[in-house]
Amino acid sequence: MPELPEVEVVRRGLTEHLRGRTVESVTVTHPRSVRRHVAGAADMAARLTGLTVAAARRRGKYLWLTFDEPDREPADTALVVHLGMSGQMLVQPAGAPVEKHAHIRATLDDGRELRFVDQRTFGGWVLAPLVQVDGDLLPDLLAHIARDPLDPRFDAERVVAVLRTKQVEIKRVLLDQTVVSGIGNIYADEALWRAQVHGGRPAAGLTRPVLRRLLTEAAAVMEDALAAGGTSFDALYVNVNGESGYFERALAVYGRGDRPCPRCGAAIVREKFMNRSSFSCPRCQPPARRRKTAS
Repeated sequence: MPELPEVEVVRRGLTEHLRGRTVESVTVTHPRSVRRHVAGAADMAARLTGLTVAAARRRGKYLWLTFDEPDREPADTALVVHLGMSGQMLVQPAGAPVEKHAHIRATLDDGRELRFVDQRTFGGWVLAPLVQVDGDLLPDLLAHIARDPLDPRFDAERVVAVLRTKQVEIKRVLLDQTVVSGIGNIYADEALWRAQVHGGRPAAGLTRPVLRRLLTEAAAVMEDALAAGGTSFDALYVNVNGESGYFERALAVYGRGDRPCPRCGAAIVREKFMNRSSFSCPRCQPPARRRKTAS
C-alpha cells in the first residue's frame, strides 16, 4: 500500500490541479468505490456537484479534499480518499481515453476530469465531517491517526515516551498509525536499517537516544523518497499525471534479500513478519540476544 511519500506526491498534484476548480458532475461506475459512503453513489454525486475544491490535505498515509462552498455544503465536510492497494487519483484532459478501472469520474469546470482508478477495488471515496483534533481539523474517520514525522507539529519526545511503554517489536509499533503515522512496511525497514536497529527488538528495550535516532531516520528516508517522487514497484503507484516515482532504485534493504548490504556487504536477510516480509542486515542490525534460561 502507498505510504506517506507516495500519498504526499498525490496530495501535491491534487493541490496544483484542483484548488479553485468546481465540480460540475460526478459519475460512479463501480459501487465498491463508494461502499464506505453509506448514503450511496447518487447522494455523493449530488453533494459534490457544484462544490469548489479548497485544498488537498494529508495526515500520514491518509488523504482528503476540503471545499469552499459554505452556502451549499458545510465547510466542515471533507472527501476522504482511500487509495487502498491500487487506487490512483488522475487528472485527465477532456476527451482522454477512459481507463479500464476508472470507477469514479468528476468533471471539472475547465473540462478536465478527476478520475479514481482502482484495479483491485480496495480503495474508495467517502464524505465525512471534519472535527477538531489536537488543534487540527481532521475527518472524523481519521481522528485516531497520530501525527507523522514530517508534520511540523510532530512531537518526537512524546512519541519516544509512548514507544518506551511498548513491549512488542519496534517494527510493529512503527506500523501502528495511532502511535506514529505515515510509516509502512517499506520505510520501516529502511529507517531501521539507517538507525542500525533490528525490527524484532522490543520497543521498550531501546534507549531514548536510539528511539530518537530511529524517528529522525524515518523522517529522513521519507523526505528522500518524496524528493524522488515516491517508491513505485509497479504501474499502480503513480502521481496525478500517471508518472511513477524512482526511490525504489535507492532502497537499501527492502526487497533486496540476499543482496549485499550497501554499508557492510553482508547478505540482506528476508524474514516473515505479520503476513509480510522484513528485510534487514544481520551484521548492521543484530537481533536482541536471547536471555539464557536457568537449568
